Amino acid sequence: MIHHSDRGVQYLSIPYTDKMADSGVIASVGTTGDSYDNALAETVNGLYKTEVMDYLKQQWQGVSDVELATLEWVDWFNKTRIHSTIGYVSPFEFER
Repeated sequence: MIHHSDRGVQYLSIPYTDKMADSGVIASVGTTGDSYDNALAETVNGLYKTEVMDYLKQQWQGVSDVELATLEWVDWFNKTRIHSTIGYVSPFEFER
């Protein structure tokens, strides 16, 4: 099992780190300060914030509108969006 985290304060806890090691859990991040730890996650978060949060925020009437916009964006990102490194097909098509 791999534990994904942004290396928050829980990693300062020796008992927390020891419990992960005793359970055979591997941390997904390197040492504190590595610039490569969360590069993919930060890229996706940046796209989400730009394409959904900043672009659509003035159209929302409430939390349910934000939730629906998020679900629609994730569906598009995973199923429809084309990507050059996988032959200009969607991730969904590539995995299929």
